[in-house]
Amino acid sequence: MQTSLQATSAPGRAGLPDADAVPPGAARPRVLLAPITVTPSKPLTPSHLKGLLWADVLYRATAQLAEVTYRYSPTTYHLTEQTLGFWEHLDRTVGDTDYSVLTEEEIGELYVGYRSEGRRAGAAALRPYAEAVELHGWVHPASARILQRWAAHYARLGMHDAGLLAHQPPELGLEEVIDRLGTVGMCLDQRAYGGPVFLDATRYGLPLRQIVDARGRPNYLACALRELVALAPRFDETVLLYDRELEPDYLLLERTLSVCGATVRRITLGRVPIDGQIRSARHGDWHDHTAGALLSRAGAEYDDAVLRLGMRLYFVAGLGPGQRQSFRHGALRQSLARAARLLSHEGATDPAPLPEVLARHRSAHLHVNPYRLTSGLLARHRLAPSPELLSAVYL
Repeated sequence: MQTSLQATSAPGRAGLPDADAVPPGAARPRVLLAPITVTPSKPLTPSHLKGLLWADVLYRATAQLAEVTYRYSPTTYHLTEQTLGFWEHLDRTVGDTDYSVLTEEEIGELYVGYRSEGRRAGAAALRPYAEAVELHGWVHPASARILQRWAAHYARLGMHDAGLLAHQPPELGLEEVIDRLGTVGMCLDQRAYGGPVFLDATRYGLPLRQIVDARGRPNYLACALRELVALAPRFDETVLLYDRELEPDYLLLERTLSVCGATVRRITLGRVPIDGQIRSARHGDWHDHTAGALLSRAGAEYDDAVLRLGMRLYFVAGLGPGQRQSFRHGALRQSLARAARLLSHEGATDPAPLPEVLARHRSAHLHVNPYRLTSGLLARHRLAPSPELLSAVYL
């Protein structure tokens, strides 16, 4: 599978200049990076790490050429039934528990149990949780524990933390975004008749998509719309990064944001197979493939600089945008060894200024392509990357 880098611009909008063509002293272009968020209910798996490291390289590289806002708000997506249902399940089946002493894997096993239960909580049972999130920024202790552990992994990997532990509510309320969608002719609201709310892009050849059910519960796409409908049009480019299973929803999201005046780029990533199979984290079976396990294993042999660069070499360049290659511990070790050699700074390094080096890995868009940039580090018969590049983007 190839990376999708398609753009949809607001009608009549002029072409955007290349970042390296902006005159000195002029305002730099503004880029919004909005990757898919991971539900805080389980340990980070190789598929999660792949998406997060792609986003991190994109953010840090593009920030050298543009003003980049990295929007990653767990708060926005706590309102999905997937998350609220898990919290209700924990309180109903586990009760009062000190989650601060549990590992990610132990909480993840509770999540696997929730998904296997197959029971959907009623609207009345979920309403207090939704109100606590919306009104008070409350997070269930189990998810708070998961987010704390993720923040520690981010720090170990040198990844930019855009607010894992922060309360970051979306700009628009649910009613506000439904009203805005109705204004631009993108909404079919049947609540007056006891029905759901649909995102309606049928005039663009896209199917109707329910975003709020008949009980008033929003899904992930509704939460993304609350987040981005008002925000994205303020930027020169919005980059959506997500896994291929969500392609239909992100085609709808791209079209909706473009109708609202945004210029959108989509980057589609394949998940990482384990032993040749792609399985959702809801099924468990993560064994020694969690972020914590990988960091512990690699950290016993390599220092943090090698760990940070090597993980990016493997998950960005080694696995690439598709999903044909299964995760292999041996391949990760090879990337770590390659990182150690690159950090030794043996041989001549690229003398070009950092903005020039980064601008080579953009085409008609404003953001730096993380795959092209990182693959270039592995190319034979090329000058070694400069310490400035490694420090700014990979360490």
